[in-house]
Amino acid sequence: MAGGNISAVTEFILLGLTARAELKVVLFVLFLVIYAITLVGNVGMILLIQVTPKLDTPMYFFLSCLSFVDACYSSVIAPKLLISFLVVRETISFSGCIVQHLFFGVFITTEGFLLSVMAYDRYVAIANPLLYNMAMSKRKRVTLVTVSCAGGLINSLTHTVSLGRLSFCGPNVVGHFFCDIPPLLKLSCSDTSMNEFLLLLLSGIIAMGTFLVVIISYVFIAFAILRIHSASGRRKAFSTCASHLTAVTVFYGTLSFNYIQPSSQYSVEQEKVVSVFYTLVIPMLNPLIYSLRNREVKDAVKWAVGKKHFPC
Repeated sequence: MAGGNISAVTEFILLGLTARAELKVVLFVLFLVIYAITLVGNVGMILLIQVTPKLDTPMYFFLSCLSFVDACYSSVIAPKLLISFLVVRETISFSGCIVQHLFFGVFITTEGFLLSVMAYDRYVAIANPLLYNMAMSKRKRVTLVTVSCAGGLINSLTHTVSLGRLSFCGPNVVGHFFCDIPPLLKLSCSDTSMNEFLLLLLSGIIAMGTFLVVIISYVFIAFAILRIHSASGRRKAFSTCASHLTAVTVFYGTLSFNYIQPSSQYSVEQEKVVSVFYTLVIPMLNPLIYSLRNREVKDAVKWAVGKKHFPC
């Protein structure tokens, strides 16, 4: 029973990425490595920020929150995908599908909000470096992260409740590797026009709203950098933004391609390819982007390694 509608479907069959047996072993190893790097990179980033006094700044507080979200939403998807490569038919219960969708929606939306918060943080740091820590106080940081999480929860709950009111009478084969909204709507025997409207509306508002915050922040950042007299100062200011700009471009590019489009243009195969990037590849890349392009993180790693080997 779901919102007064009786659903004959008690479980879904996930088709996964491929049905070709010769590719499954290769893909299993590939995505196992990707998932392992994701966990090690993001958990390692969180621990490094916690144990390094030099990284006790607002910027790295937000980065540790981003790493936590990346590790979480990758973990919502990766284990089920890995199992699909090892079994003939991967199934997920109706309630399990709804729960997976709920948590994925929470974390992926929270990531979008956090990226916009981090853009604002970069503006404050460059425009008011002497007042940075005061302007981005611990209370304000916690508030911004809490609001981001609340926004993710509200958005995901809206879609999940709307999805739970639909009837699924069969077939029950999801042409995807996780319980995403578009392929589930294709299986419903109810009117899904409201779900499609909510998906387009909320995804558009959140994506455009958060991206607009990023754009406005970087316009002001550009003006602030131009006011810096020394070339080395301008390079340093820009280098602190390069990693974030890279992460924003990849994240918003793939999500916008998938969700902000009419349902008539929807393609399951197209979405599966793009989904691999934002569910598995981006969470792996983020800690690499921030560490490889950030001198402070590199120095912190050297400090942590040196402290481990030479504690005295």
